[in-house]
Amino acid sequence: MFFSTLLTIFSGWFNFALTPQEVPLIPWHENPIFQLPTEGDEEVERILEQYLEGLANRNVPINQQGVWIQTHWATLGDNRGTIPAPAASITKVATTLGALDKWSVDHRFLTNIYTTGDILGGVLQGDLIVEAGNDPFFVWEDAIALGDEIRKLGIERVRGNLIIVGDWQMNFKENNLTSGDDLRRALNSDNWNYTVETQYQGMENPPPRPQLVIEGENIFRDGLPPASNLLYTHSSKPLHQILRAMNLYSNNFIADHLAQQIGGGDQLGAIASKLSNVPPEEIQLINGSGLGVDNRISPRAACRMLIAIEQKIANHNITIADLFPVSGIDEGTLKERNIPFGVPVKTGSLAVVSALSGVIDTEERETVYFAIMNYANGLDDLRNRQDQLLTDLDNHWQTRPILPMP
Repeated sequence: MFFSTLLTIFSGWFNFALTPQEVPLIPWHENPIFQLPTEGDEEVERILEQYLEGLANRNVPINQQGVWIQTHWATLGDNRGTIPAPAASITKVATTLGALDKWSVDHRFLTNIYTTGDILGGVLQGDLIVEAGNDPFFVWEDAIALGDEIRKLGIERVRGNLIIVGDWQMNFKENNLTSGDDLRRALNSDNWNYTVETQYQGMENPPPRPQLVIEGENIFRDGLPPASNLLYTHSSKPLHQILRAMNLYSNNFIADHLAQQIGGGDQLGAIASKLSNVPPEEIQLINGSGLGVDNRISPRAACRMLIAIEQKIANHNITIADLFPVSGIDEGTLKERNIPFGVPVKTGSLAVVSALSGVIDTEERETVYFAIMNYANGLDDLRNRQDQLLTDLDNHWQTRPILPMP
């Protein structure tokens, strides 16, 4: 009796819950997923045609100019968009993507400081050892801060040598000997020149001027000496700040240094093509900086790499504007440009190459990605025309600035 009553209750409940009149019916074509703007844009096509006509009127061969404009859902503009072309520093977009694939956005490169011997009365009775940690952005300010930390640890003089372990590179110099001389100079303000003094004056909350005296020589070796004792570890800036500095100033040293750690140009290209879902032939790289016309990227691949970068940082408290310079906010490579406000971009230039790629946030089409690869003489004119193309797009849409996180 109990089970039959319970069955009756549940049967009535299920019949009530599934009454057709109670289920809201939404026509399939009105579902939000089917409202995504997947169609093209005739006005964008007209703007692109006008841009290409302007180049043709200047006798620039259109068959050597690449343009690609897309959203997540539609291709809006295309002129030789899938054909790889000399990309100059747009290559650094691939380097940015490869670095974010290898390390976390907050990764820090570590420079370890070791000693041999005891510290007696402020004097290290042995050697001071610096172990390179592949930091591509170790500069005067880092060395000055390092000197202050050594002072705090009770060392004012080193009886022995300054031993440098590994591939030591500082101030964007590849030469180990020169970088070693820079390190020694930075550790003692009595040896500073105008360049070091200028960098010190520009530091935020500068430490006391270091005055570490090293009696011995600079010695370079591959491994740590026996009986080395870890004294201190210096951490670099977080990776996303290093990448932004690289892209803001288009720093070739940082880019090539990172690419070498990733595996070189070929490996970087393979990683970038896989992550951005384009054929390998659309990303052909020989280094991470873009120096040389043999670094070739299609405009479509440049856009897809920006999308892949956004996916990499999606779960972190940064935007793409925290990785690339933003028009109207940053100078660097944007100092002479007239790009609409709030557009994160990467520029690229070689003798006859002018390239530009970036992201526009719009009300109508959500995020729009663009890449322009010009191959011609007259770089100033090419840049002005790129800026006008973006201005025309900005006038066509209701745009919103993409800004770095506060």
